[in-house]
Amino acid sequence: APERLLRALLLQVLYSVRSERLLMEQLDYNLLFRWFVGLKADDPIWDATVFTKNRQRLLDGDIAQAFFERVVAHARERGLLSDEHFTVDGTLIEAWASLKSFKRTDAPPPAPDDPGNPTVNFHGERRSNATHASTTDPEARLFRKGDSHEAKLYYHGHVVMENRHGLAVNGSLTPASGFAERDQGLLMAAQLPRRATLGADKSYDTRDFVDGLRGLDVTPHLAQNSTKRSSAIDRRTTRHAGYGVSQRRRKRIEEIFGWLKTVGLLRKTRHRGVARVGWMFVFGLAVYNLVRIRNLV
Repeated sequence: APERLLRALLLQVLYSVRSERLLMEQLDYNLLFRWFVGLKADDPIWDATVFTKNRQRLLDGDIAQAFFERVVAHARERGLLSDEHFTVDGTLIEAWASLKSFKRTDAPPPAPDDPGNPTVNFHGERRSNATHASTTDPEARLFRKGDSHEAKLYYHGHVVMENRHGLAVNGSLTPASGFAERDQGLLMAAQLPRRATLGADKSYDTRDFVDGLRGLDVTPHLAQNSTKRSSAIDRRTTRHAGYGVSQRRRKRIEEIFGWLKTVGLLRKTRHRGVARVGWMFVFGLAVYNLVRIRNLV
């Protein structure tokens, strides 16, 4: 039944089980897992390929988003959510693809010397997302977090957090790019209540993003980026005491990302494509909220 699959996936995220095959091994002998999923002590477990065969059904039904919305609604019923103060941020999720798979799209690849583990020499070759793509995961994008970091194939996860108790209220995933955080930030800000405040780090401090928020009647509480430039946030915003509170509270969103990457198995995704990786990202946010609500009540 789909309910049992969803319960099993919930256990996989909560207990950081690395694969569906290992999850089935746990389900075979762990009575706690069996009870939670709804199996009797002597019921046979299903094959690990059942997850693969039914994953498209879960995607088509948008089950992760529905589950996430139910969890958020449960938190709202308990009075745990703020309706006024929020934070947005993004995080990089490493794709399940190596740099060896990042090849030119306009020329046929040469025959490999070893089909299992070919030798690839891309030193001196100028590679970009405009001319290259991964043959393993074509939707992943080559991205570098900073000048001191190496470029890898990534996705970008985006989260909106309410500031009262640090619960995620919205989330999405896109291919990594330099504009993805701000573009998705505006899309998710459009779903916030009017006159709400939205905190964010320095990377969001651009004139277009600030003007976009004000056009949505959302107050920008962004960290000022004044390094070799002028900030788009001025004294009209920073003079209020609420701005300082937002700057302190916004850092709690890193707790969500930290949990997703250490417990929720999202430091490096095990899936390919925006749809499947995004499904697991939103599902992981829902599970994080469940753990957080348990700690709050």
